[in-house]
Amino acid sequence: MLPATSQLCAAISYRHLRHMTGLRRQAAVAISQELSRLACRSPGPSTWIHQVRRRSSLLSSRLEEKPFSEMEMSYIKQGEEALQKSLRILEDQDDWKTETVAGNGDKVLSKVLPDVGKVFRLEVVVAQPLDTVYRELVDNMEQMGDWNPNVKEVRILEKIGKDTVITHEKAAATPGNIVGPRDFVSVRCSKRRGSTCVLAGMSTTYGPMPEQEGFIRAENGPTCMVLRPLPGSPSQTRLTWLLSIDLKGWLPKTIINQVLSQTQVDFAKHLRQRLARPVPVTC
Repeated sequence: MLPATSQLCAAISYRHLRHMTGLRRQAAVAISQELSRLACRSPGPSTWIHQVRRRSSLLSSRLEEKPFSEMEMSYIKQGEEALQKSLRILEDQDDWKTETVAGNGDKVLSKVLPDVGKVFRLEVVVAQPLDTVYRELVDNMEQMGDWNPNVKEVRILEKIGKDTVITHEKAAATPGNIVGPRDFVSVRCSKRRGSTCVLAGMSTTYGPMPEQEGFIRAENGPTCMVLRPLPGSPSQTRLTWLLSIDLKGWLPKTIINQVLSQTQVDFAKHLRQRLARPVPVTC
């Protein structure tokens, strides 16, 4: 059960450049080109995390034009905060403990953080190009309930620019209803830098979607997915999924841990099955 809440993805929008003129536009374009050049190198984990964080901060703080309302800007900032926190967690390679290792090499790790609690980290390789994986997780986000049994529904409530969306997710019931109905309202932030996609999110409040009868409003985040081409094999994608969820209610930690780690393993399996399906041919 558990939503693919952290299953976030997207491509960065440079819409603000279209509204710039003169030297300001030229400077913005030059910075963007330089950042893209840096991303084409072959970075290790700490390097690409640093580049994504640095470039995200540069573009957000120096080039953002602010065509949004105050409320919209608050959601954009929440998404950026989720991205930055997630990257800091992933950058720290110490103290991760193995939870599960599947026969195909899929691995779930975990660690306990003082200000977050227990987080889970899925490491898998998907035999599909990054753009294909990205398209399924982002462009077809609302179809996730069709192929992931752990997800009942994902619905986009509001789009803010091209990088940020507010979503409502309903988790499917677990066998035996061990974990009762949960739902989530999340802000999702997506950044694409060169050959790396970072899809981050966290719980938020959204007036038009109050708590629903029959559901416990759970919380998630910071959480993110990172998509990168497998070195030496661009037709395959390395996917890292950082999962942090508070299910609320009265649930033993042993059950929560088991459900969360199994959710990640199941997600990888169902995603592969989805991507392996024949692509419909349209005339």
